[in-house]
Amino acid sequence: MHSFLTLATASAPPAGGAALGQVAGATIAVSTATTVLVAVGMRHRAGRLRLLDRLSAALGQHTGLPGWAALPSALAGLSLLTAAFGMYWDVSLHIDKGRDPGPLANPAHYFILLGLYGILAAGWFAIVLPRENDPRSPAALRIAPGWHVPVAGVLLTACASFSMIGFPLDDVSHRLFGQDVTLWGPTHLMLLGGAAMTLVGILVLVTEGWIAAGPREEARARRTDERLRHSRAIGACGGLLLGLSIFQGEFDFGVPQFSLLFHPLLIAFAASLALVVARTLIGRGGALAAVAFYLAIRGGLSLLVGPLLGETLPHFPLYVAEGLLVELAALAVGARGVRSFRFGALAGVLIATLGVLAEYGWSHVWMPLPWPAHILPEAIALALPVAVAGGVLGAFTAGGLRLDAGLVGRPRAWAAAGASLLTVAAAIAFLLPTTAPTSARAQIALRTVHAGGPGDATRTVAATIRFEPPRAVANAEWLTVTAWQGGGRLVVDRLRALGDGVYATTRPIPVGGSWKAMIRMNRGRDLAAVPVALPADAAIPVPAVPALASTTRAFERDRRVLQRERRQDVPGWLWGVAGLVVLSITSALLLVLGWGLVRLARRGGAPAGPVPQPAASAPPAEQSASGAPALTLRG
Repeated sequence: MHSFLTLATASAPPAGGAALGQVAGATIAVSTATTVLVAVGMRHRAGRLRLLDRLSAALGQHTGLPGWAALPSALAGLSLLTAAFGMYWDVSLHIDKGRDPGPLANPAHYFILLGLYGILAAGWFAIVLPRENDPRSPAALRIAPGWHVPVAGVLLTACASFSMIGFPLDDVSHRLFGQDVTLWGPTHLMLLGGAAMTLVGILVLVTEGWIAAGPREEARARRTDERLRHSRAIGACGGLLLGLSIFQGEFDFGVPQFSLLFHPLLIAFAASLALVVARTLIGRGGALAAVAFYLAIRGGLSLLVGPLLGETLPHFPLYVAEGLLVELAALAVGARGVRSFRFGALAGVLIATLGVLAEYGWSHVWMPLPWPAHILPEAIALALPVAVAGGVLGAFTAGGLRLDAGLVGRPRAWAAAGASLLTVAAAIAFLLPTTAPTSARAQIALRTVHAGGPGDATRTVAATIRFEPPRAVANAEWLTVTAWQGGGRLVVDRLRALGDGVYATTRPIPVGGSWKAMIRMNRGRDLAAVPVALPADAAIPVPAVPALASTTRAFERDRRVLQRERRQDVPGWLWGVAGLVVLSITSALLLVLGWGLVRLARRGGAPAGPVPQPAASAPPAEQSASGAPALTLRG
């Protein structure tokens, strides 16, 4: 492994896929680890290995869950935290330092791979752990005589496989299209989406575990297991909010490559889906408890990546107002109404209006790119259908976890969930197309602040910029000078207006060494950039754009400047085919998750195998419509 690292750091960072030696090394390592994982599971099934039995039994004693649910759920939760840390660290490293010398030379990649592999292991363990005499989930699948696996094992394995496939596909994508230095590259979205959807699998696994456990040790359950159920549900729902918020990453760091209107839309969708699930499952205060868990984890990750590791600080939305609004919506619809699509829709309406207004205020306190007031009407109009769709999907998810077959098992429920997904897809498709202003130019005058030496990365300048015509940047969503990938922390300087189309920087801008400095602007559908200083890059290859004392340069499409490594000679149809491949795999994963939730709801009330009948005295709030104990804790 050390030789791989030495080779990677000694060579120039590639711009079109990893070196074949590193691809071979990574393939051998993953194949070996997978072989070991499969062997451990099959030896367990054959009774020749007792390690998994001991680990699962120990965790089961402390959680009240059967071992086949206790061990995989704990492993999956820990693995998700590991992957989330690796993801935010990885993005910060790319923002501050640019391309990797190779995948094996990026320390963050090891945490991502370890986390995703841990999720895959959790799914596999959920499949192989159950014994014939263990308490069995009624939703379990029979895959062989005497071998029943919880449906969550299939969901976790599917989500982890979806993410893991993203790694080799990402390298293929880089070879075909060049580096796409954006979080929203198709294969990047596979990595993120699979990890985010793992939380649904964890919630299903915990629900199956509690159903299978039944009323055993009822007195202890009321004292201890109830607290564990409560904390586990809060962690899973808070984790779901965390996972859905990952897609906002470019806005969190201050280098979005898409319209600013995406930011309120993404926040509204994440809040409505995750917090509706939290309030429905946990009961009163559940939405706020999930927000508190989310803030603790995101705050810790930001502290670790920013001040402690010295990289660019990732910001995050607050969600407190959204939590309060979901609690208010629950009070408005009443205890029965909370278990309906009506609750999800109402929560979505409140989040898209009052919640967006609250996040607008928070953006001026904490976000690197505050939202201007003039986008609020359009932001609310776009967020409204998306937030309602998120609320409906949240109600559908919670209905499956509550074993409410009457809610999620009907064709109308599937139609509502499908229409919600199409609504979100339509909003994204509406915002994706961008243009660059024609005949717009920037007259740039630079004044040296710190000279440095020839090629010195410490060289900084101050800029005064006259835009022609001035209306090209009037009322822009953002207008900044951004400098990144120079070996230091990202600089996002919001330009100060001097009048008549003239603007000035407010802080020194690094332009030496490998720094890439550019003027960036988003105004409606215009998303454009003007290079200020770009280094030569032999791997692409492209020449340098020097930082001249005085020059006039035209606006270009933002992607051409920010993603210099992306190939411009690839036919559009090939990119379309690649997108359709990723979309097809994503659709299959969503169908599998929906199937798992419906199977859980339909079969969760009917005990199978050695699962005991639920006690008649169980509190109503802890039972599904069929009488089986559900995950809900309070009404």
